[in-house]
Amino acid sequence: MPAAAAPTVKDRLAAQGHRLTLQRMIVASALARARRTVSAQELYDSLRGEHPLLGRATVFRTLDFLVENGLAQRFEAEGHVHVYTSCAANHHHHLVCRLCGTTTEIDDTAVNQLIDAVRGGYGFALDHDALDFYGTCAACAAKLARS
Repeated sequence: MPAAAAPTVKDRLAAQGHRLTLQRMIVASALARARRTVSAQELYDSLRGEHPLLGRATVFRTLDFLVENGLAQRFEAEGHVHVYTSCAANHHHHLVCRLCGTTTEIDDTAVNQLIDAVRGGYGFALDHDALDFYGTCAACAAKLARS
C-alpha cells in the first residue's frame, strides 16, 4: 500500500478552521523552499521583487501565524534575531546548524528516552515538549575540517 501524502499547508490550515489566503500561501511556500532558517526580513527581501504588494508587516504577521498553528518554528539566532523554518505536521524536534542555518527535523523516537527520564525521574507531568539542538551540520563540519 502506498504511503499517504503529507498534508499540505492548505490541508493543515483547513483542518484547523483557518482560511488559506494568498499571502499565507506565498510566505509558507517561500519558507518551505528556503530549507534553512531565515529571518522575517530575509524572507521579505526574497519575496518583494516577485510580490511587490506583499507588505513587510504581512510577512512578519504571517510568520507568527504559521508558528502559532504549527506550520513553522521560531528560533533565536545570534543578536536576539528570530529565524524561522517550515515544519512538518508530526511532533518533532530540530537540529539547527549555527553556521549555514540548515534545520533537520528529528522525531520523538530520537529523544524518547530523555522524555521518559524526565517524566519518571522527576515525576514531572509533561503536557508539551520542545527540544532543539544547536551545533554544526555534517556538511559544515567537513568544510571546517578541510580549512
